[in-house]
Amino acid sequence: MLKVEHIGIAVKNLEKSNELFTKLFGKAHYKTETVEGEQVSTSFFMMGETKIELLEATGEDSAISKFIEKRGEGIHHIAYDVEDINKEVIRLKQEGFEILNETPKQGADNKLVVFLHPKSTNGVLVELCQEISG
Repeated sequence: MLKVEHIGIAVKNLEKSNELFTKLFGKAHYKTETVEGEQVSTSFFMMGETKIELLEATGEDSAISKFIEKRGEGIHHIAYDVEDINKEVIRLKQEGFEILNETPKQGADNKLVVFLHPKSTNGVLVELCQEISG
């Protein structure tokens, strides 16, 4: 793993949260994006080399909607940048981690993503990210 790529924060209202985090960070978000397959709208803030990703559910049965229903707003996941996501999945499986989606899928911010189950990472949802080249 190369670095923390971003920290994902589940929010109920992206517009209001953008206002809040703009005040907190002293700068505006630089990008918003909807990921239809995940039923989520996102907003990104750049903090040094690390991004903060706000996530708002766009569907009642989305992972973010279920997360907020169970736990409320807050940190949803920590994402790590990797060079080769497929090799990293193989390595982590061999190390005993439970992979939620072994086949990388399209995520926000031009990334391929894979998630590790929180029960195998001390309760933290871990996302692996690889920049899509091209």
